[in-house]
Amino acid sequence: MQPMSRNDPTPLYLRIANDIRSRIHDGDIAEGEALPPERELTMVTGASRVTIRKAVDKLVSEGLVYRRQGSGTYVSARIQSESSFLSSFTDDAIRRGDEPGAFWIFRSSSNPTADEAAQLEISMAAEVARLGRVRLSNGEPLGIENAVLPRQFLPEIETVGDSLYEALAGLGHRPVRGRQKIRASLATPTEAGLLQIDEGCEVLRIERTTRSISGSVVEFTRSVYRGDRYEFVSDLS
Repeated sequence: MQPMSRNDPTPLYLRIANDIRSRIHDGDIAEGEALPPERELTMVTGASRVTIRKAVDKLVSEGLVYRRQGSGTYVSARIQSESSFLSSFTDDAIRRGDEPGAFWIFRSSSNPTADEAAQLEISMAAEVARLGRVRLSNGEPLGIENAVLPRQFLPEIETVGDSLYEALAGLGHRPVRGRQKIRASLATPTEAGLLQIDEGCEVLRIERTTRSISGSVVEFTRSVYRGDRYEFVSDLS
């Protein structure tokens, strides 16, 4: 880092936060590595400790870094998900050695919208189950999932625990293949509140449709994942 220009009208704490963010994205400060201490950042930038602390608070609120009491501030690790394999959030978390969890937003049933009926390949007169959850990893909110399923595959909505796929497997309907679309976006105020990030932070929007071994569409899910904590990896050949 270098001393901040006094001619830039951008608030000083934002310029410092942007500079640290760029160094993290460029790999100059690696995942799990500590940020320079406040005293060093103060000396390098010429800013006060209050300003440095405000800049770091901004990065903490984005989930890019985290504080470890008595130790310092560290760069958060990004979670990689293999997008070429069909697996659940719970499966992925356990594979990483993390503790999966969820808190429910809603569980209900109704008729599908026209788009949902088309995605699920069912009639608009059919009944669907609706499941809305915030997905947690080690207690940290990482994503919001809104799933819609033909009610015939999930007659007892209340039986679903942390893993939807586990519940479906118990009923003989575990998804075995699927298709998903991923695009970059910005968090809405509601999404930001649920994910504990700032409004307008980068998120990944995912639409997933999965099928059972018989070929029937089992699930249509729209998800929002934190862009600062999640990335999808595919093998190419």
